Amino acid sequence: MRFLNELHEGDRVNGIYLCKQKQAATTKNGKPYENLILQDKTGVIDGKIWDPNSLGIDEFDALDYIEIMGDVTSFAGAMQLNIKRARKAGEGEYDPADYLPTSENSVDDMQSQLRELINSVKNPYLSQLLKKLFVEDQEFMKIFEGHSAAKTVHHGFIGGLMEHTLGVTRLCDYMANAYPLLNRDLLITTALLHDVGKTKELSAFPMNDYTDEGQLLGHIVIGAQMVHDLAKEIPDFPEKLENQVIHCILAHHGELEYGSPKKPALAEAVALNLADNTDARMETLTEIFHADKGKKEWLGFNRLFESNLRRTGDI
Repeated sequence: MRFLNELHEGDRVNGIYLCKQKQAATTKNGKPYENLILQDKTGVIDGKIWDPNSLGIDEFDALDYIEIMGDVTSFAGAMQLNIKRARKAGEGEYDPADYLPTSENSVDDMQSQLRELINSVKNPYLSQLLKKLFVEDQEFMKIFEGHSAAKTVHHGFIGGLMEHTLGVTRLCDYMANAYPLLNRDLLITTALLHDVGKTKELSAFPMNDYTDEGQLLGHIVIGAQMVHDLAKEIPDFPEKLENQVIHCILAHHGELEYGSPKKPALAEAVALNLADNTDARMETLTEIFHADKGKKEWLGFNRLFESNLRRTGDI
């Protein structure tokens, strides 16, 4: 098969892709058509079936693997597929691993790093809090290991949540060693916990979309609730310490307009916000440059960075 990141405008495509979304629509002239989002492990692309009642279009639903024939075109600066034929593919015609984006890091390696960081926390209450979730709760860990950190923008792949969590925690570990005012146990604990609410905010792959709970509450509030419930299971967990942990989670986006219910009031909350933002932005840049595959030095204006991004190249 040809992966989506290999396609160019003008290509004729024959292949099997995951139909992530399917929606009926109508043109300005009242003619029915269908909007699709097709996915493989390299990304997604919009698809259009302009004549859904033609003989070449068989019945299929969202989350089906479909064999399509179509042409790659460009609309509003983005590629899309004009699909002429489509049918539901049968089991054995495709390998699901080709359609789900996955972290390049080994799950075993990431688990080992996670355990090492958990074991480095000396405070008995914070240690129990982390172990209750990441060690004792096997159901949670199965979800956590396979989850993304976002629907789009950064770490939007299987294992992305654990990869992002480790990236943030490593940055926090560095800051805790560099700046003595920081309480390392509190900072490492909150770094490991800061995005646990995403396990409920986003659905599992292949959907990787916002749940009802995620739409209504968001991962920050969900994560704070999860930590509150866990702390209540630990005898004599200090209320002051619980409030500090939850504050860091509530404030980790840094600004009210970015979704944080509180702005950072603790040094550890400031450090966590900086680490979270750094890891998210550097991964976003990594994904932007990787998607371009070195084709251009200047990549054009990027709304997130508010800049025309350029590849560094050789110096």
